[in-house]
Amino acid sequence: MSLHLYDTATREISELVPVVPGHVGIYHCGLTVQGPPHLGHIRKEVVFDVLRRWLERAGLEVTIVANVTDIDDKILAKAVEQDRPWFAVAYENERALHAAYEALGCRPPTYEPRATGVVPEMIEMMQTLIERGHAYAADDGSGDVYFDVRSWPDYGQLSNQKVDDMQAAEDAPPEGKRDARDFALWKGHKEGDPESASWPTPWGRGRPGWHLECSAMAAKYLGTEFDIHGGGLDLRFPHHENELAQSRGAGQAFARLWMHNAMLNLGGAKMAKSVGNTLMVSEVVKRVPAIAVRFYLLSAHYRSIIEFSEEALAESAVGFERIAGFVTRAAELVGPGEPGDVPDAFAAAMDDDLSVPAALAVLSAEVTRGNTLLGDSTAGGAAAELGQVLASVRAMLDVLGVDPLSPTWADRADDSGTGAALGTLVDALLAQRQEARAERDFTTADRVRDQLTAAGIDIEDTPHGPRWSVKGR
Repeated sequence: MSLHLYDTATREISELVPVVPGHVGIYHCGLTVQGPPHLGHIRKEVVFDVLRRWLERAGLEVTIVANVTDIDDKILAKAVEQDRPWFAVAYENERALHAAYEALGCRPPTYEPRATGVVPEMIEMMQTLIERGHAYAADDGSGDVYFDVRSWPDYGQLSNQKVDDMQAAEDAPPEGKRDARDFALWKGHKEGDPESASWPTPWGRGRPGWHLECSAMAAKYLGTEFDIHGGGLDLRFPHHENELAQSRGAGQAFARLWMHNAMLNLGGAKMAKSVGNTLMVSEVVKRVPAIAVRFYLLSAHYRSIIEFSEEALAESAVGFERIAGFVTRAAELVGPGEPGDVPDAFAAAMDDDLSVPAALAVLSAEVTRGNTLLGDSTAGGAAAELGQVLASVRAMLDVLGVDPLSPTWADRADDSGTGAALGTLVDALLAQRQEARAERDFTTADRVRDQLTAAGIDIEDTPHGPRWSVKGR
């Protein structure tokens, strides 16, 4: 394996050379849990889930850290708006994030630390930055601590900006700052803030600034130098720029490579709660199968903007149904087997900056070849070759996390138990229909089929018997 990724810091394609041979450490910024996740959030989760799967297929051990920002101005504002404790708001939305992970088949991170769990490490980092001359406590008695951007000559490197061209940092009032662009490492406790949302420091009680949280968590769980730092492109500035400056300023090597995925747009603008153009994951998967939603999110190159539309989502779902249909029919004929090896062309595409569109072209060609073999199910040689094609297709789908025969998808059941009951009922009716057809009682057979169709069940007659599915799933 020789994986090359576009490095946002150098703006070049670079080969991934792990800090520790055989191991890859990845940190990507998780959610600020003031609300449930939308599709734009989960696109990033899908991208890094595919990256993880590809690295693991190459035999590498992967550690993924994705934080939860559970204390923030936005969370405190939501708590006031809803008249609830801030930690109740944060925890509810953290659980919604986990449900979205599971719904779209994303494996949970290796570690998922909360910002509130690393306050001691943040305080230590601030002390180091002050000692090194890169941070200062505000002299207005506010308890705020700021990073001095002009003390760090490389500030702006990641986003390719000069300090004088930057706008003022909007994370705190400018009164206590030496420069309006200085950003908050720590925010002093303000009148009206809940006491539970503050921690003691040498500079007074307060709470962490957003940027400091991630630097502290990355160092604690991955060490002072690790392989990949990632997230959505909207985090490149100021969040990731500030992380880079404060971590390097504290004497850490930090991330070797920066990986950013492009946005999911809706109505020509980035999908965001602040814009008001969001689609909640929990709602979308009610009308489109979750596996098809995942396929839609991964089909574009991770650095390409996705312009969301219901039509595009439906078209992608139909395309995936073609792939899943082949897998189902082939498995009925030759058995499901196990995922095999991926074709060399697929591997080359994935190694080339995780080029999923090129990899999907290889997958599509293999499915086409498999469908041709399905047409000749009587020859033993064709059956053997079909088994090989199925193993190859399943291997590619496994890398992408959309193998319909994998336990992630095949073993899903309705929590209420109605799924099993529905299956028993439909199978019984299909048995009646088959018996009627065998007796040439086509009136009864057609009536049973019409009853199932009216109930939202699609029936497909195959050489190996009828196959059914719920419409829209």
